[in-house]
Amino acid sequence: MTSTSRRTNPTSDHPQHPLHPATIPSVDTAAILFLRFALGCTLLSAVADRFGLWGAPGQHNVAWGNWAHFVAYTAQVNRFLPSAIAPFLAGLATSLEILFGVGALIGFHPRLVAAGSAILLLSFAMAMAFSFGLKSPLDASVFVDTAAAFLWFAMEERKRRT
Repeated sequence: MTSTSRRTNPTSDHPQHPLHPATIPSVDTAAILFLRFALGCTLLSAVADRFGLWGAPGQHNVAWGNWAHFVAYTAQVNRFLPSAIAPFLAGLATSLEILFGVGALIGFHPRLVAAGSAILLLSFAMAMAFSFGLKSPLDASVFVDTAAAFLWFAMEERKRRT
């Protein structure tokens, strides 16, 4: 006697099964995690540089090496503004980079952190382009970082709406 019941695939019938598609991270999830990690590390690496954690000023692969050099760079990037506000802008940028960098790494309010990162990075890119020319933010990949943050925000928005 043959059985008319066929064996069902446990992954399609049991959402708790470890191989069920709902339990396997999607490509989107993996991409968002990688993007968050990359942006978080990028922001925090810049902060580490201005506090000398990557080395002293003038050493290989060190952009600033200390706070004084970073404030001077901030004044150059924002040369269209009074130089007296450079210390404030340097502190504000650093505070936001720490907040958004840590937020990206730990997944804290992802839509807010993604949007804030995108706006902050876009402001860096525009200030660099205005003060030094378009090649400067292109060479530093600031537009790519900005696009990545905007894409992260868009992906978070899509997740929220579904």
